[in-house]
Amino acid sequence: MTVDRYTTIELQIAERIATITLHRPERLNAFTDTMRKELIDAFDATDRDDEVRAVIVTGSGRAFCAGADLGDGAATFDRIAHRSGAAVPRDGGGTVALRIFDSVKPVIAAINGPAVGVGVTLTLPMDVRLASDQARFGFVFTRRGLVPEAASSWFLPRLVGIGQAMEWMATGRVFDAAEARRGGLVRSVHPAGDLAAAAHDLAVEIAEHTAPVSVALTRRLLWTMLGATHPMDAHRADSLAMSFRGPSEDAHEGIASFLDKRPPRFPGRVSDGLPDLFPGSTPPLY
Repeated sequence: MTVDRYTTIELQIAERIATITLHRPERLNAFTDTMRKELIDAFDATDRDDEVRAVIVTGSGRAFCAGADLGDGAATFDRIAHRSGAAVPRDGGGTVALRIFDSVKPVIAAINGPAVGVGVTLTLPMDVRLASDQARFGFVFTRRGLVPEAASSWFLPRLVGIGQAMEWMATGRVFDAAEARRGGLVRSVHPAGDLAAAAHDLAVEIAEHTAPVSVALTRRLLWTMLGATHPMDAHRADSLAMSFRGPSEDAHEGIASFLDKRPPRFPGRVSDGLPDLFPGSTPPLY
């Protein structure tokens, strides 16, 4: 097991599963610019490590993430207009969301407590969200005189539908885990003591039975096709991916292990590179 200790998060890697823990429990893991930079760095690290097959993101203490740290008071969000002197302002949560979107490893959110503001929007580009029965959710931006950020206006309607997304975002109200599950935001709700094990079991299912290159390409196909205008776009990308994977050693091993009734041993590595399934698409920005 390896553990990287940052200032605001922890990254632990064990048995091919990386766990990123938001670690400011005294501030309910409130989001800061330092946390933004450290999360991006941690996802860079998990992408580089071929031993990592899945990533779990959770919170330390009783919260997942209580949103942006409001330590600067009323002027907390003034800095967005001046970030890095950029010609076009960039919101911090959005840079993390885009980095997670670009991950080549599947990402599981284990939402152990309150997830409000950026604390919930940063989970939207994660692939599966599991929640504790102690979790609470809130897209509270309109109640703070703000607007949804972290590209959530793109992600949330695609996950739960425009009607549900608009209700949660327009009212800005806080709701419980049961409602989040009914609305399609989370896959399942677990007793607080069982959440970590449930997330780990899902990660193990991926780690032990699938080809990492195939998972990376599948993740890219599904997320990218959410913005496609015609199924032909998917057909083109699927065909390119199949022409790449069909003759691969992984495909040969997947079929042989099935016929031999044994666990697969996939040799392919994500770090060897992935084919460009969408020539001319928007490059990652984070």
